[in-house]
Amino acid sequence: MAERFPDKVVVVTGAAGGIGRATAERFASEGANIVAVDVSDSPLDGTVEAVRRLGREALAVGADVTDTADVQGYAREAIDKFGRIDVLVQNAAILGPNHPLEDYPEQTFDKVMAINARGVWLGMKAVVPAMKRRGGGSIINTASTAALAASPFIIAYGASKHAVLGMTQTAAVELAPHGIRVNCICPGPTDTAMMRGAERGYNPDDPDQAHEAWRQSVPLQRYAEPSEMAAAIAFLASDDASYITGSVYTVDGGLMSQQR
Repeated sequence: MAERFPDKVVVVTGAAGGIGRATAERFASEGANIVAVDVSDSPLDGTVEAVRRLGREALAVGADVTDTADVQGYAREAIDKFGRIDVLVQNAAILGPNHPLEDYPEQTFDKVMAINARGVWLGMKAVVPAMKRRGGGSIINTASTAALAASPFIIAYGASKHAVLGMTQTAAVELAPHGIRVNCICPGPTDTAMMRGAERGYNPDDPDQAHEAWRQSVPLQRYAEPSEMAAAIAFLASDDASYITGSVYTVDGGLMSQQR
């Protein structure tokens, strides 16, 4: 595979597993050094080892993406270690429980919004100054098909992902004069631990039934692999996407095409 990111520095939040780990591996396979960020009790060792097996450097940083000091800390550690930040991939998120909106716990709503939306804003706020100093950069935020349609019984998750989409487009316009491109992807059903949790939430007695129902709802008749999301993210960060900013890339096997 050609190296599109030789010696570039890529910060990935939510890097311990699923799409985050696959993204770290994809960028490393194309020459990038990785700053892997996740909550302090998440197992980042696997991601770091995978990156190093690919011959690239990796720095693991435990951070709460809702905490300003922690977010500024991972940006500072990236610059202290590598001297730059070229790409920020914001993938940290939680799903939250399934509840009718009138029963949804307020504290849980606030937590989901804090991680999924506030964390994205704080991340951009922390890395943009460094990108401006370098004359450009690329930010990719992970939204969801939940940002494009109704998400019954997970109102906080749906609201947070709509917010990610809005912040992406706003930031893209603000930062374009500085050479910073901002885009987001909207994954459909993907084979991750979060998706397993969603299946259990929708059908605690038979999560396999929920899996099959979702699988059948996708025109391609399967879940995505995390590596397929990583491929889309890498494209958006690359020079191949040099004229793309403020875009929302739906990576869902055709799922949302049925909603139009």
